[in-house]
This record gives sequence, structure tokens and C-alpha cells, in this order.
Amino acid sequence: MTTIQDPWETLRTSALLGTDRRPVPATALPFAEAVDPDDPATALLELAALATVRRRAGALPVPAVEPPGPPAPPDTRPELPEAAAHRLAVLLAGRSGSGGTLANLLPQWLTAARAQGLRPPAALIPGLLDAARARSELRPDAVALAGPLGRWLAEQNPDWRFVLRTAPPEPTRQPEGAGDHRIWHEGLFAERVTHLTLLRRSDPAAGLELLRSTWSTERAEDRVLFLDALQDGLSPADEPFLEAALSDRSKNVRTTAAELLSTLPGSALAQRMAERALAAVRLAEGGTHLVVTPPAECDERMQRDGIAPTSPTGRGERAWWFGEVVAAAPLATWARSTGLRPEQLLALRVGDSVDETSSSWADDLREAWARAAVRQQDAEWARALLGPAPAPPASRGTGRARAQRVTGAPAKLLAVLPPEERAAWTAAFIEVHGLGEAFQLLGACATPWTPPLSLAVVTALARAAASGAYPWSHSGVLGMTERALAPETADAVEELAAGAAPDTAWSETFAQLAWTLRFRAAMLGELTARPAR
Repeated sequence: MTTIQDPWETLRTSALLGTDRRPVPATALPFAEAVDPDDPATALLELAALATVRRRAGALPVPAVEPPGPPAPPDTRPELPEAAAHRLAVLLAGRSGSGGTLANLLPQWLTAARAQGLRPPAALIPGLLDAARARSELRPDAVALAGPLGRWLAEQNPDWRFVLRTAPPEPTRQPEGAGDHRIWHEGLFAERVTHLTLLRRSDPAAGLELLRSTWSTERAEDRVLFLDALQDGLSPADEPFLEAALSDRSKNVRTTAAELLSTLPGSALAQRMAERALAAVRLAEGGTHLVVTPPAECDERMQRDGIAPTSPTGRGERAWWFGEVVAAAPLATWARSTGLRPEQLLALRVGDSVDETSSSWADDLREAWARAAVRQQDAEWARALLGPAPAPPASRGTGRARAQRVTGAPAKLLAVLPPEERAAWTAAFIEVHGLGEAFQLLGACATPWTPPLSLAVVTALARAAASGAYPWSHSGVLGMTERALAPETADAVEELAAGAAPDTAWSETFAQLAWTLRFRAAMLGELTARPAR
């Protein structure tokens, strides 16, 4: 009996190796007489097409599968209004309008719909899960919107298993009993991190005890991420565990434990850092300036507290040790030791113990204080480090000097402030300095931007257009404006489009932005529309 080779495998081999190295044995394949043997490449493609049709036509029914079990639990949330459901279908399809993509509007729609407590029609949930599978940043909102039906579907389709590893929007307290933590003992790493995170949000003590129960058997790289999960619900009750982790054999574990302890102002590590910081920075007699005496060495106790003996940044070792000590010390240390407020401390001249007239340590000290303000989320210190909002154009030079003195990462300091204050500071900055240096600051502002901040951005765009700059020189900011500008600014942007020279880059840019703002206003309005009676 002659065994006939699968035609598909024969064609696949020829395609991989090339028809020059592996000619297609056309005489051994069905329908060989339908192709031209003098053109091997075309013959290969034609035979592949014929073989595909043949395989599909000859497919046999698959065996019946087991029923999927109980149906999905009921979802009691109200369904999306019809117009909003249609809008979601448009966004999921990725259709474009007025020359621009809608992909960057989907996250905003999902967040707004989730906030309204609505559920999508069942027919749209598969498309929603596909979108979340392709774009991980969509997953928290998409999974929350998909609700119980989305989780039920994820149990049937391996492509959507990420849903089961994504934290639900409102985690509930874990029930008592040994079977509650099966995922922790048997699940994938991502599933275990999610399980621990959820438990920490609902019961921090139970989460800590669960992590403690397997800590000694975990891999070093896993221990680092498990420690990160302790940020949720972090409290003095976690200090003994974190203090013990300072002796871990993994450097990354020790560093992470030290960072967490430094955010607990009353921890023993924070107090040790405060003592080192006070030894490194003191107020001179008469309170005229600060005197810096950086650490002379990084001893074993400093290393145990998370300070690396060699600088990973290329800075001098003493500057590195100094910065790490000050950044980890509680900021309240300085008010207690000097009696001065943050803005008063920052106004003092900084010298060193060898030459008190030198200011070589000023930038290092400010940068370390900036890191501490971000780590400890101290708005008073962040405000002082940023300085007042830049001055209006009448005193432009002073405003620029102040802005340039912001050391560290201004956007990170800005993020510590309340949203309204963040927006006001950024609007003033843009009024003085334009958009060239504002990209990261705008990224730190809550969206949609407040009307004053939106107006400042539109005004700056108008100045950029009038100056002859090209739109792509502000492409980063323009990308943000589509999803962050207040929709109320659509009229002002349309005026800019009408005033720009026809058929120019700025004319098209403003027209597209105005269309997007109208689209956003409509899509957000649909989510809050009351159903007709």
C-alpha cells in the first residue's frame, strides 16, 4: 500500500526552503494539471490556494465538547444607552474620522463608562476583551466593564485568560478557610501577584501572613515583586517583616525593603537615616547657612539599609551616599532639628565643612529633598521645591530662573500636589515658557485638563503656529490634547483652524483636533444621557 504525503506539508516545506532548493513535486499533488510548471513560485501559491480550499471542504466535524458548565452569573448593572453602545462599537472597530485615529479615545471612554456603573451589551464583550488583550493599559477598565460575563467567557477562551489575572474593580474580603488561597499555591506568577494585591487591599494583615508563609521558598526575582505588593495597605505592622528582609541575600530585595521602610516615618530604618542625615547636614551657628559633611564611608549598617557602596550613576561615591541618606530620611526631621519651614531651608546658602563659602553641595541636597518629597508624598515640600508658579511675561526672566532651579524631576514633584493646584501651576508655566518644556508637566496633570489649563495650551499652540513652527515640533503635546483638552475648547480650536492658512499643516492639525474634541464631547454626553421614557 502506497503512503501519500500530506500535500500541505509538501507545500510548506517548499515555501520554507524555496522552490530553487526544494522544487514542488507537482505531479504528486492533486490538481497539479491546473498550474503552470514553468513558473515554480506562482505554481506554489496556486497549489497552496487549492490545497486550502480542499482542506476546508474536507474538514470533519469535531467531537462534541463538554458543556461549559453553569451560565454566567447575572449582571445587575444598567445597560449602556443605545447611542453609547454604538459609540463603543465604533471605537472597538478602530474606525477613523476626519483623518485621525480613535484608538487613543478608547481608554477615556472605558474609564468614563466604568465610573457610570454601566455594562456593555453582551455582543460587544468579546470585542472588548480582544482590545484589552492587545493593549494591556485597557485591562483594568475593560475587565471591570465586562463584568461577570467577561470572566465567564475568559474561562472558556484561553486567549482571554488575562481577565482571570486582572484585579476586579472592588475586591471583597477573602473568605476564611484553607481553600481560599489555592491560586497562591498553584497559580501562575502573575495570578499570585494579583491574589496577594487583592488580599492586601482588603485585609493587609492576612496578605502579609500569606506572603510570610512561603517567603523562604520563593525565588529572589519573585520576592521583589511580592514585596512591591505590600505597598497596598503598608503600615507599621509590616515593619518587622521588612526589617528582616533587609538581611535578604538578594540585593534587589534589600533595596525594595529599604524603600518601603523609608516611607514609614516612624520605622527604625527611617530613624537611622534621620540620624545619618543630621550628621551630614547641620544649620550653621546663627542660622545663616547649611553646612554639609557627606558620609566618609558606606559601612555595613548603611549597606544593610539599602545604600549601595558604589554609585550606579557614575557620581562620586560620597555624593551618592549623601543623596541616598537624605532621600531616605523623614522630611519632618529638618523642621524638628532647625525649626524652619521647607521654603526657609531651601532659601539658605549651602556650604561644606571644609569651605563653608562653597555651594558645591546645594544641587545634591535639593535633589535628595526632591526625591524624599516624591517618595513620602509630602505636598508642602513639593510645593516649596517647585517654587511659586512662574511669573507672567512682564517678569519673564525671574520666572525662568525659578523654573530652572527645580531639581530632580519637576513632573514627579508636581504629581504630589492636589489636581487643581497641579493644573494651575502648569498653566502658568506654559504661559511663560510655552510648550517646549511642558510635555512631562502636562503628563502629570489629571485629565481632562481644567478649562484654564486647556486655554493656556490652546493659546500656546496659537503662538507656535504664528511663529512659523511646524506642528510636528509639538507632536507629543498635540497627541495629549486629543484626549486631555477640555471639550469646551472646541470653539477656540475651530477658530484657530479657520484662521490658519488653508491647506497647511496647522490648518489640518487644528481641524482634526476640533473634530476630536466634538467627538469626545458627544461620547461623554451619551454616557450620562437619561434613557427616554
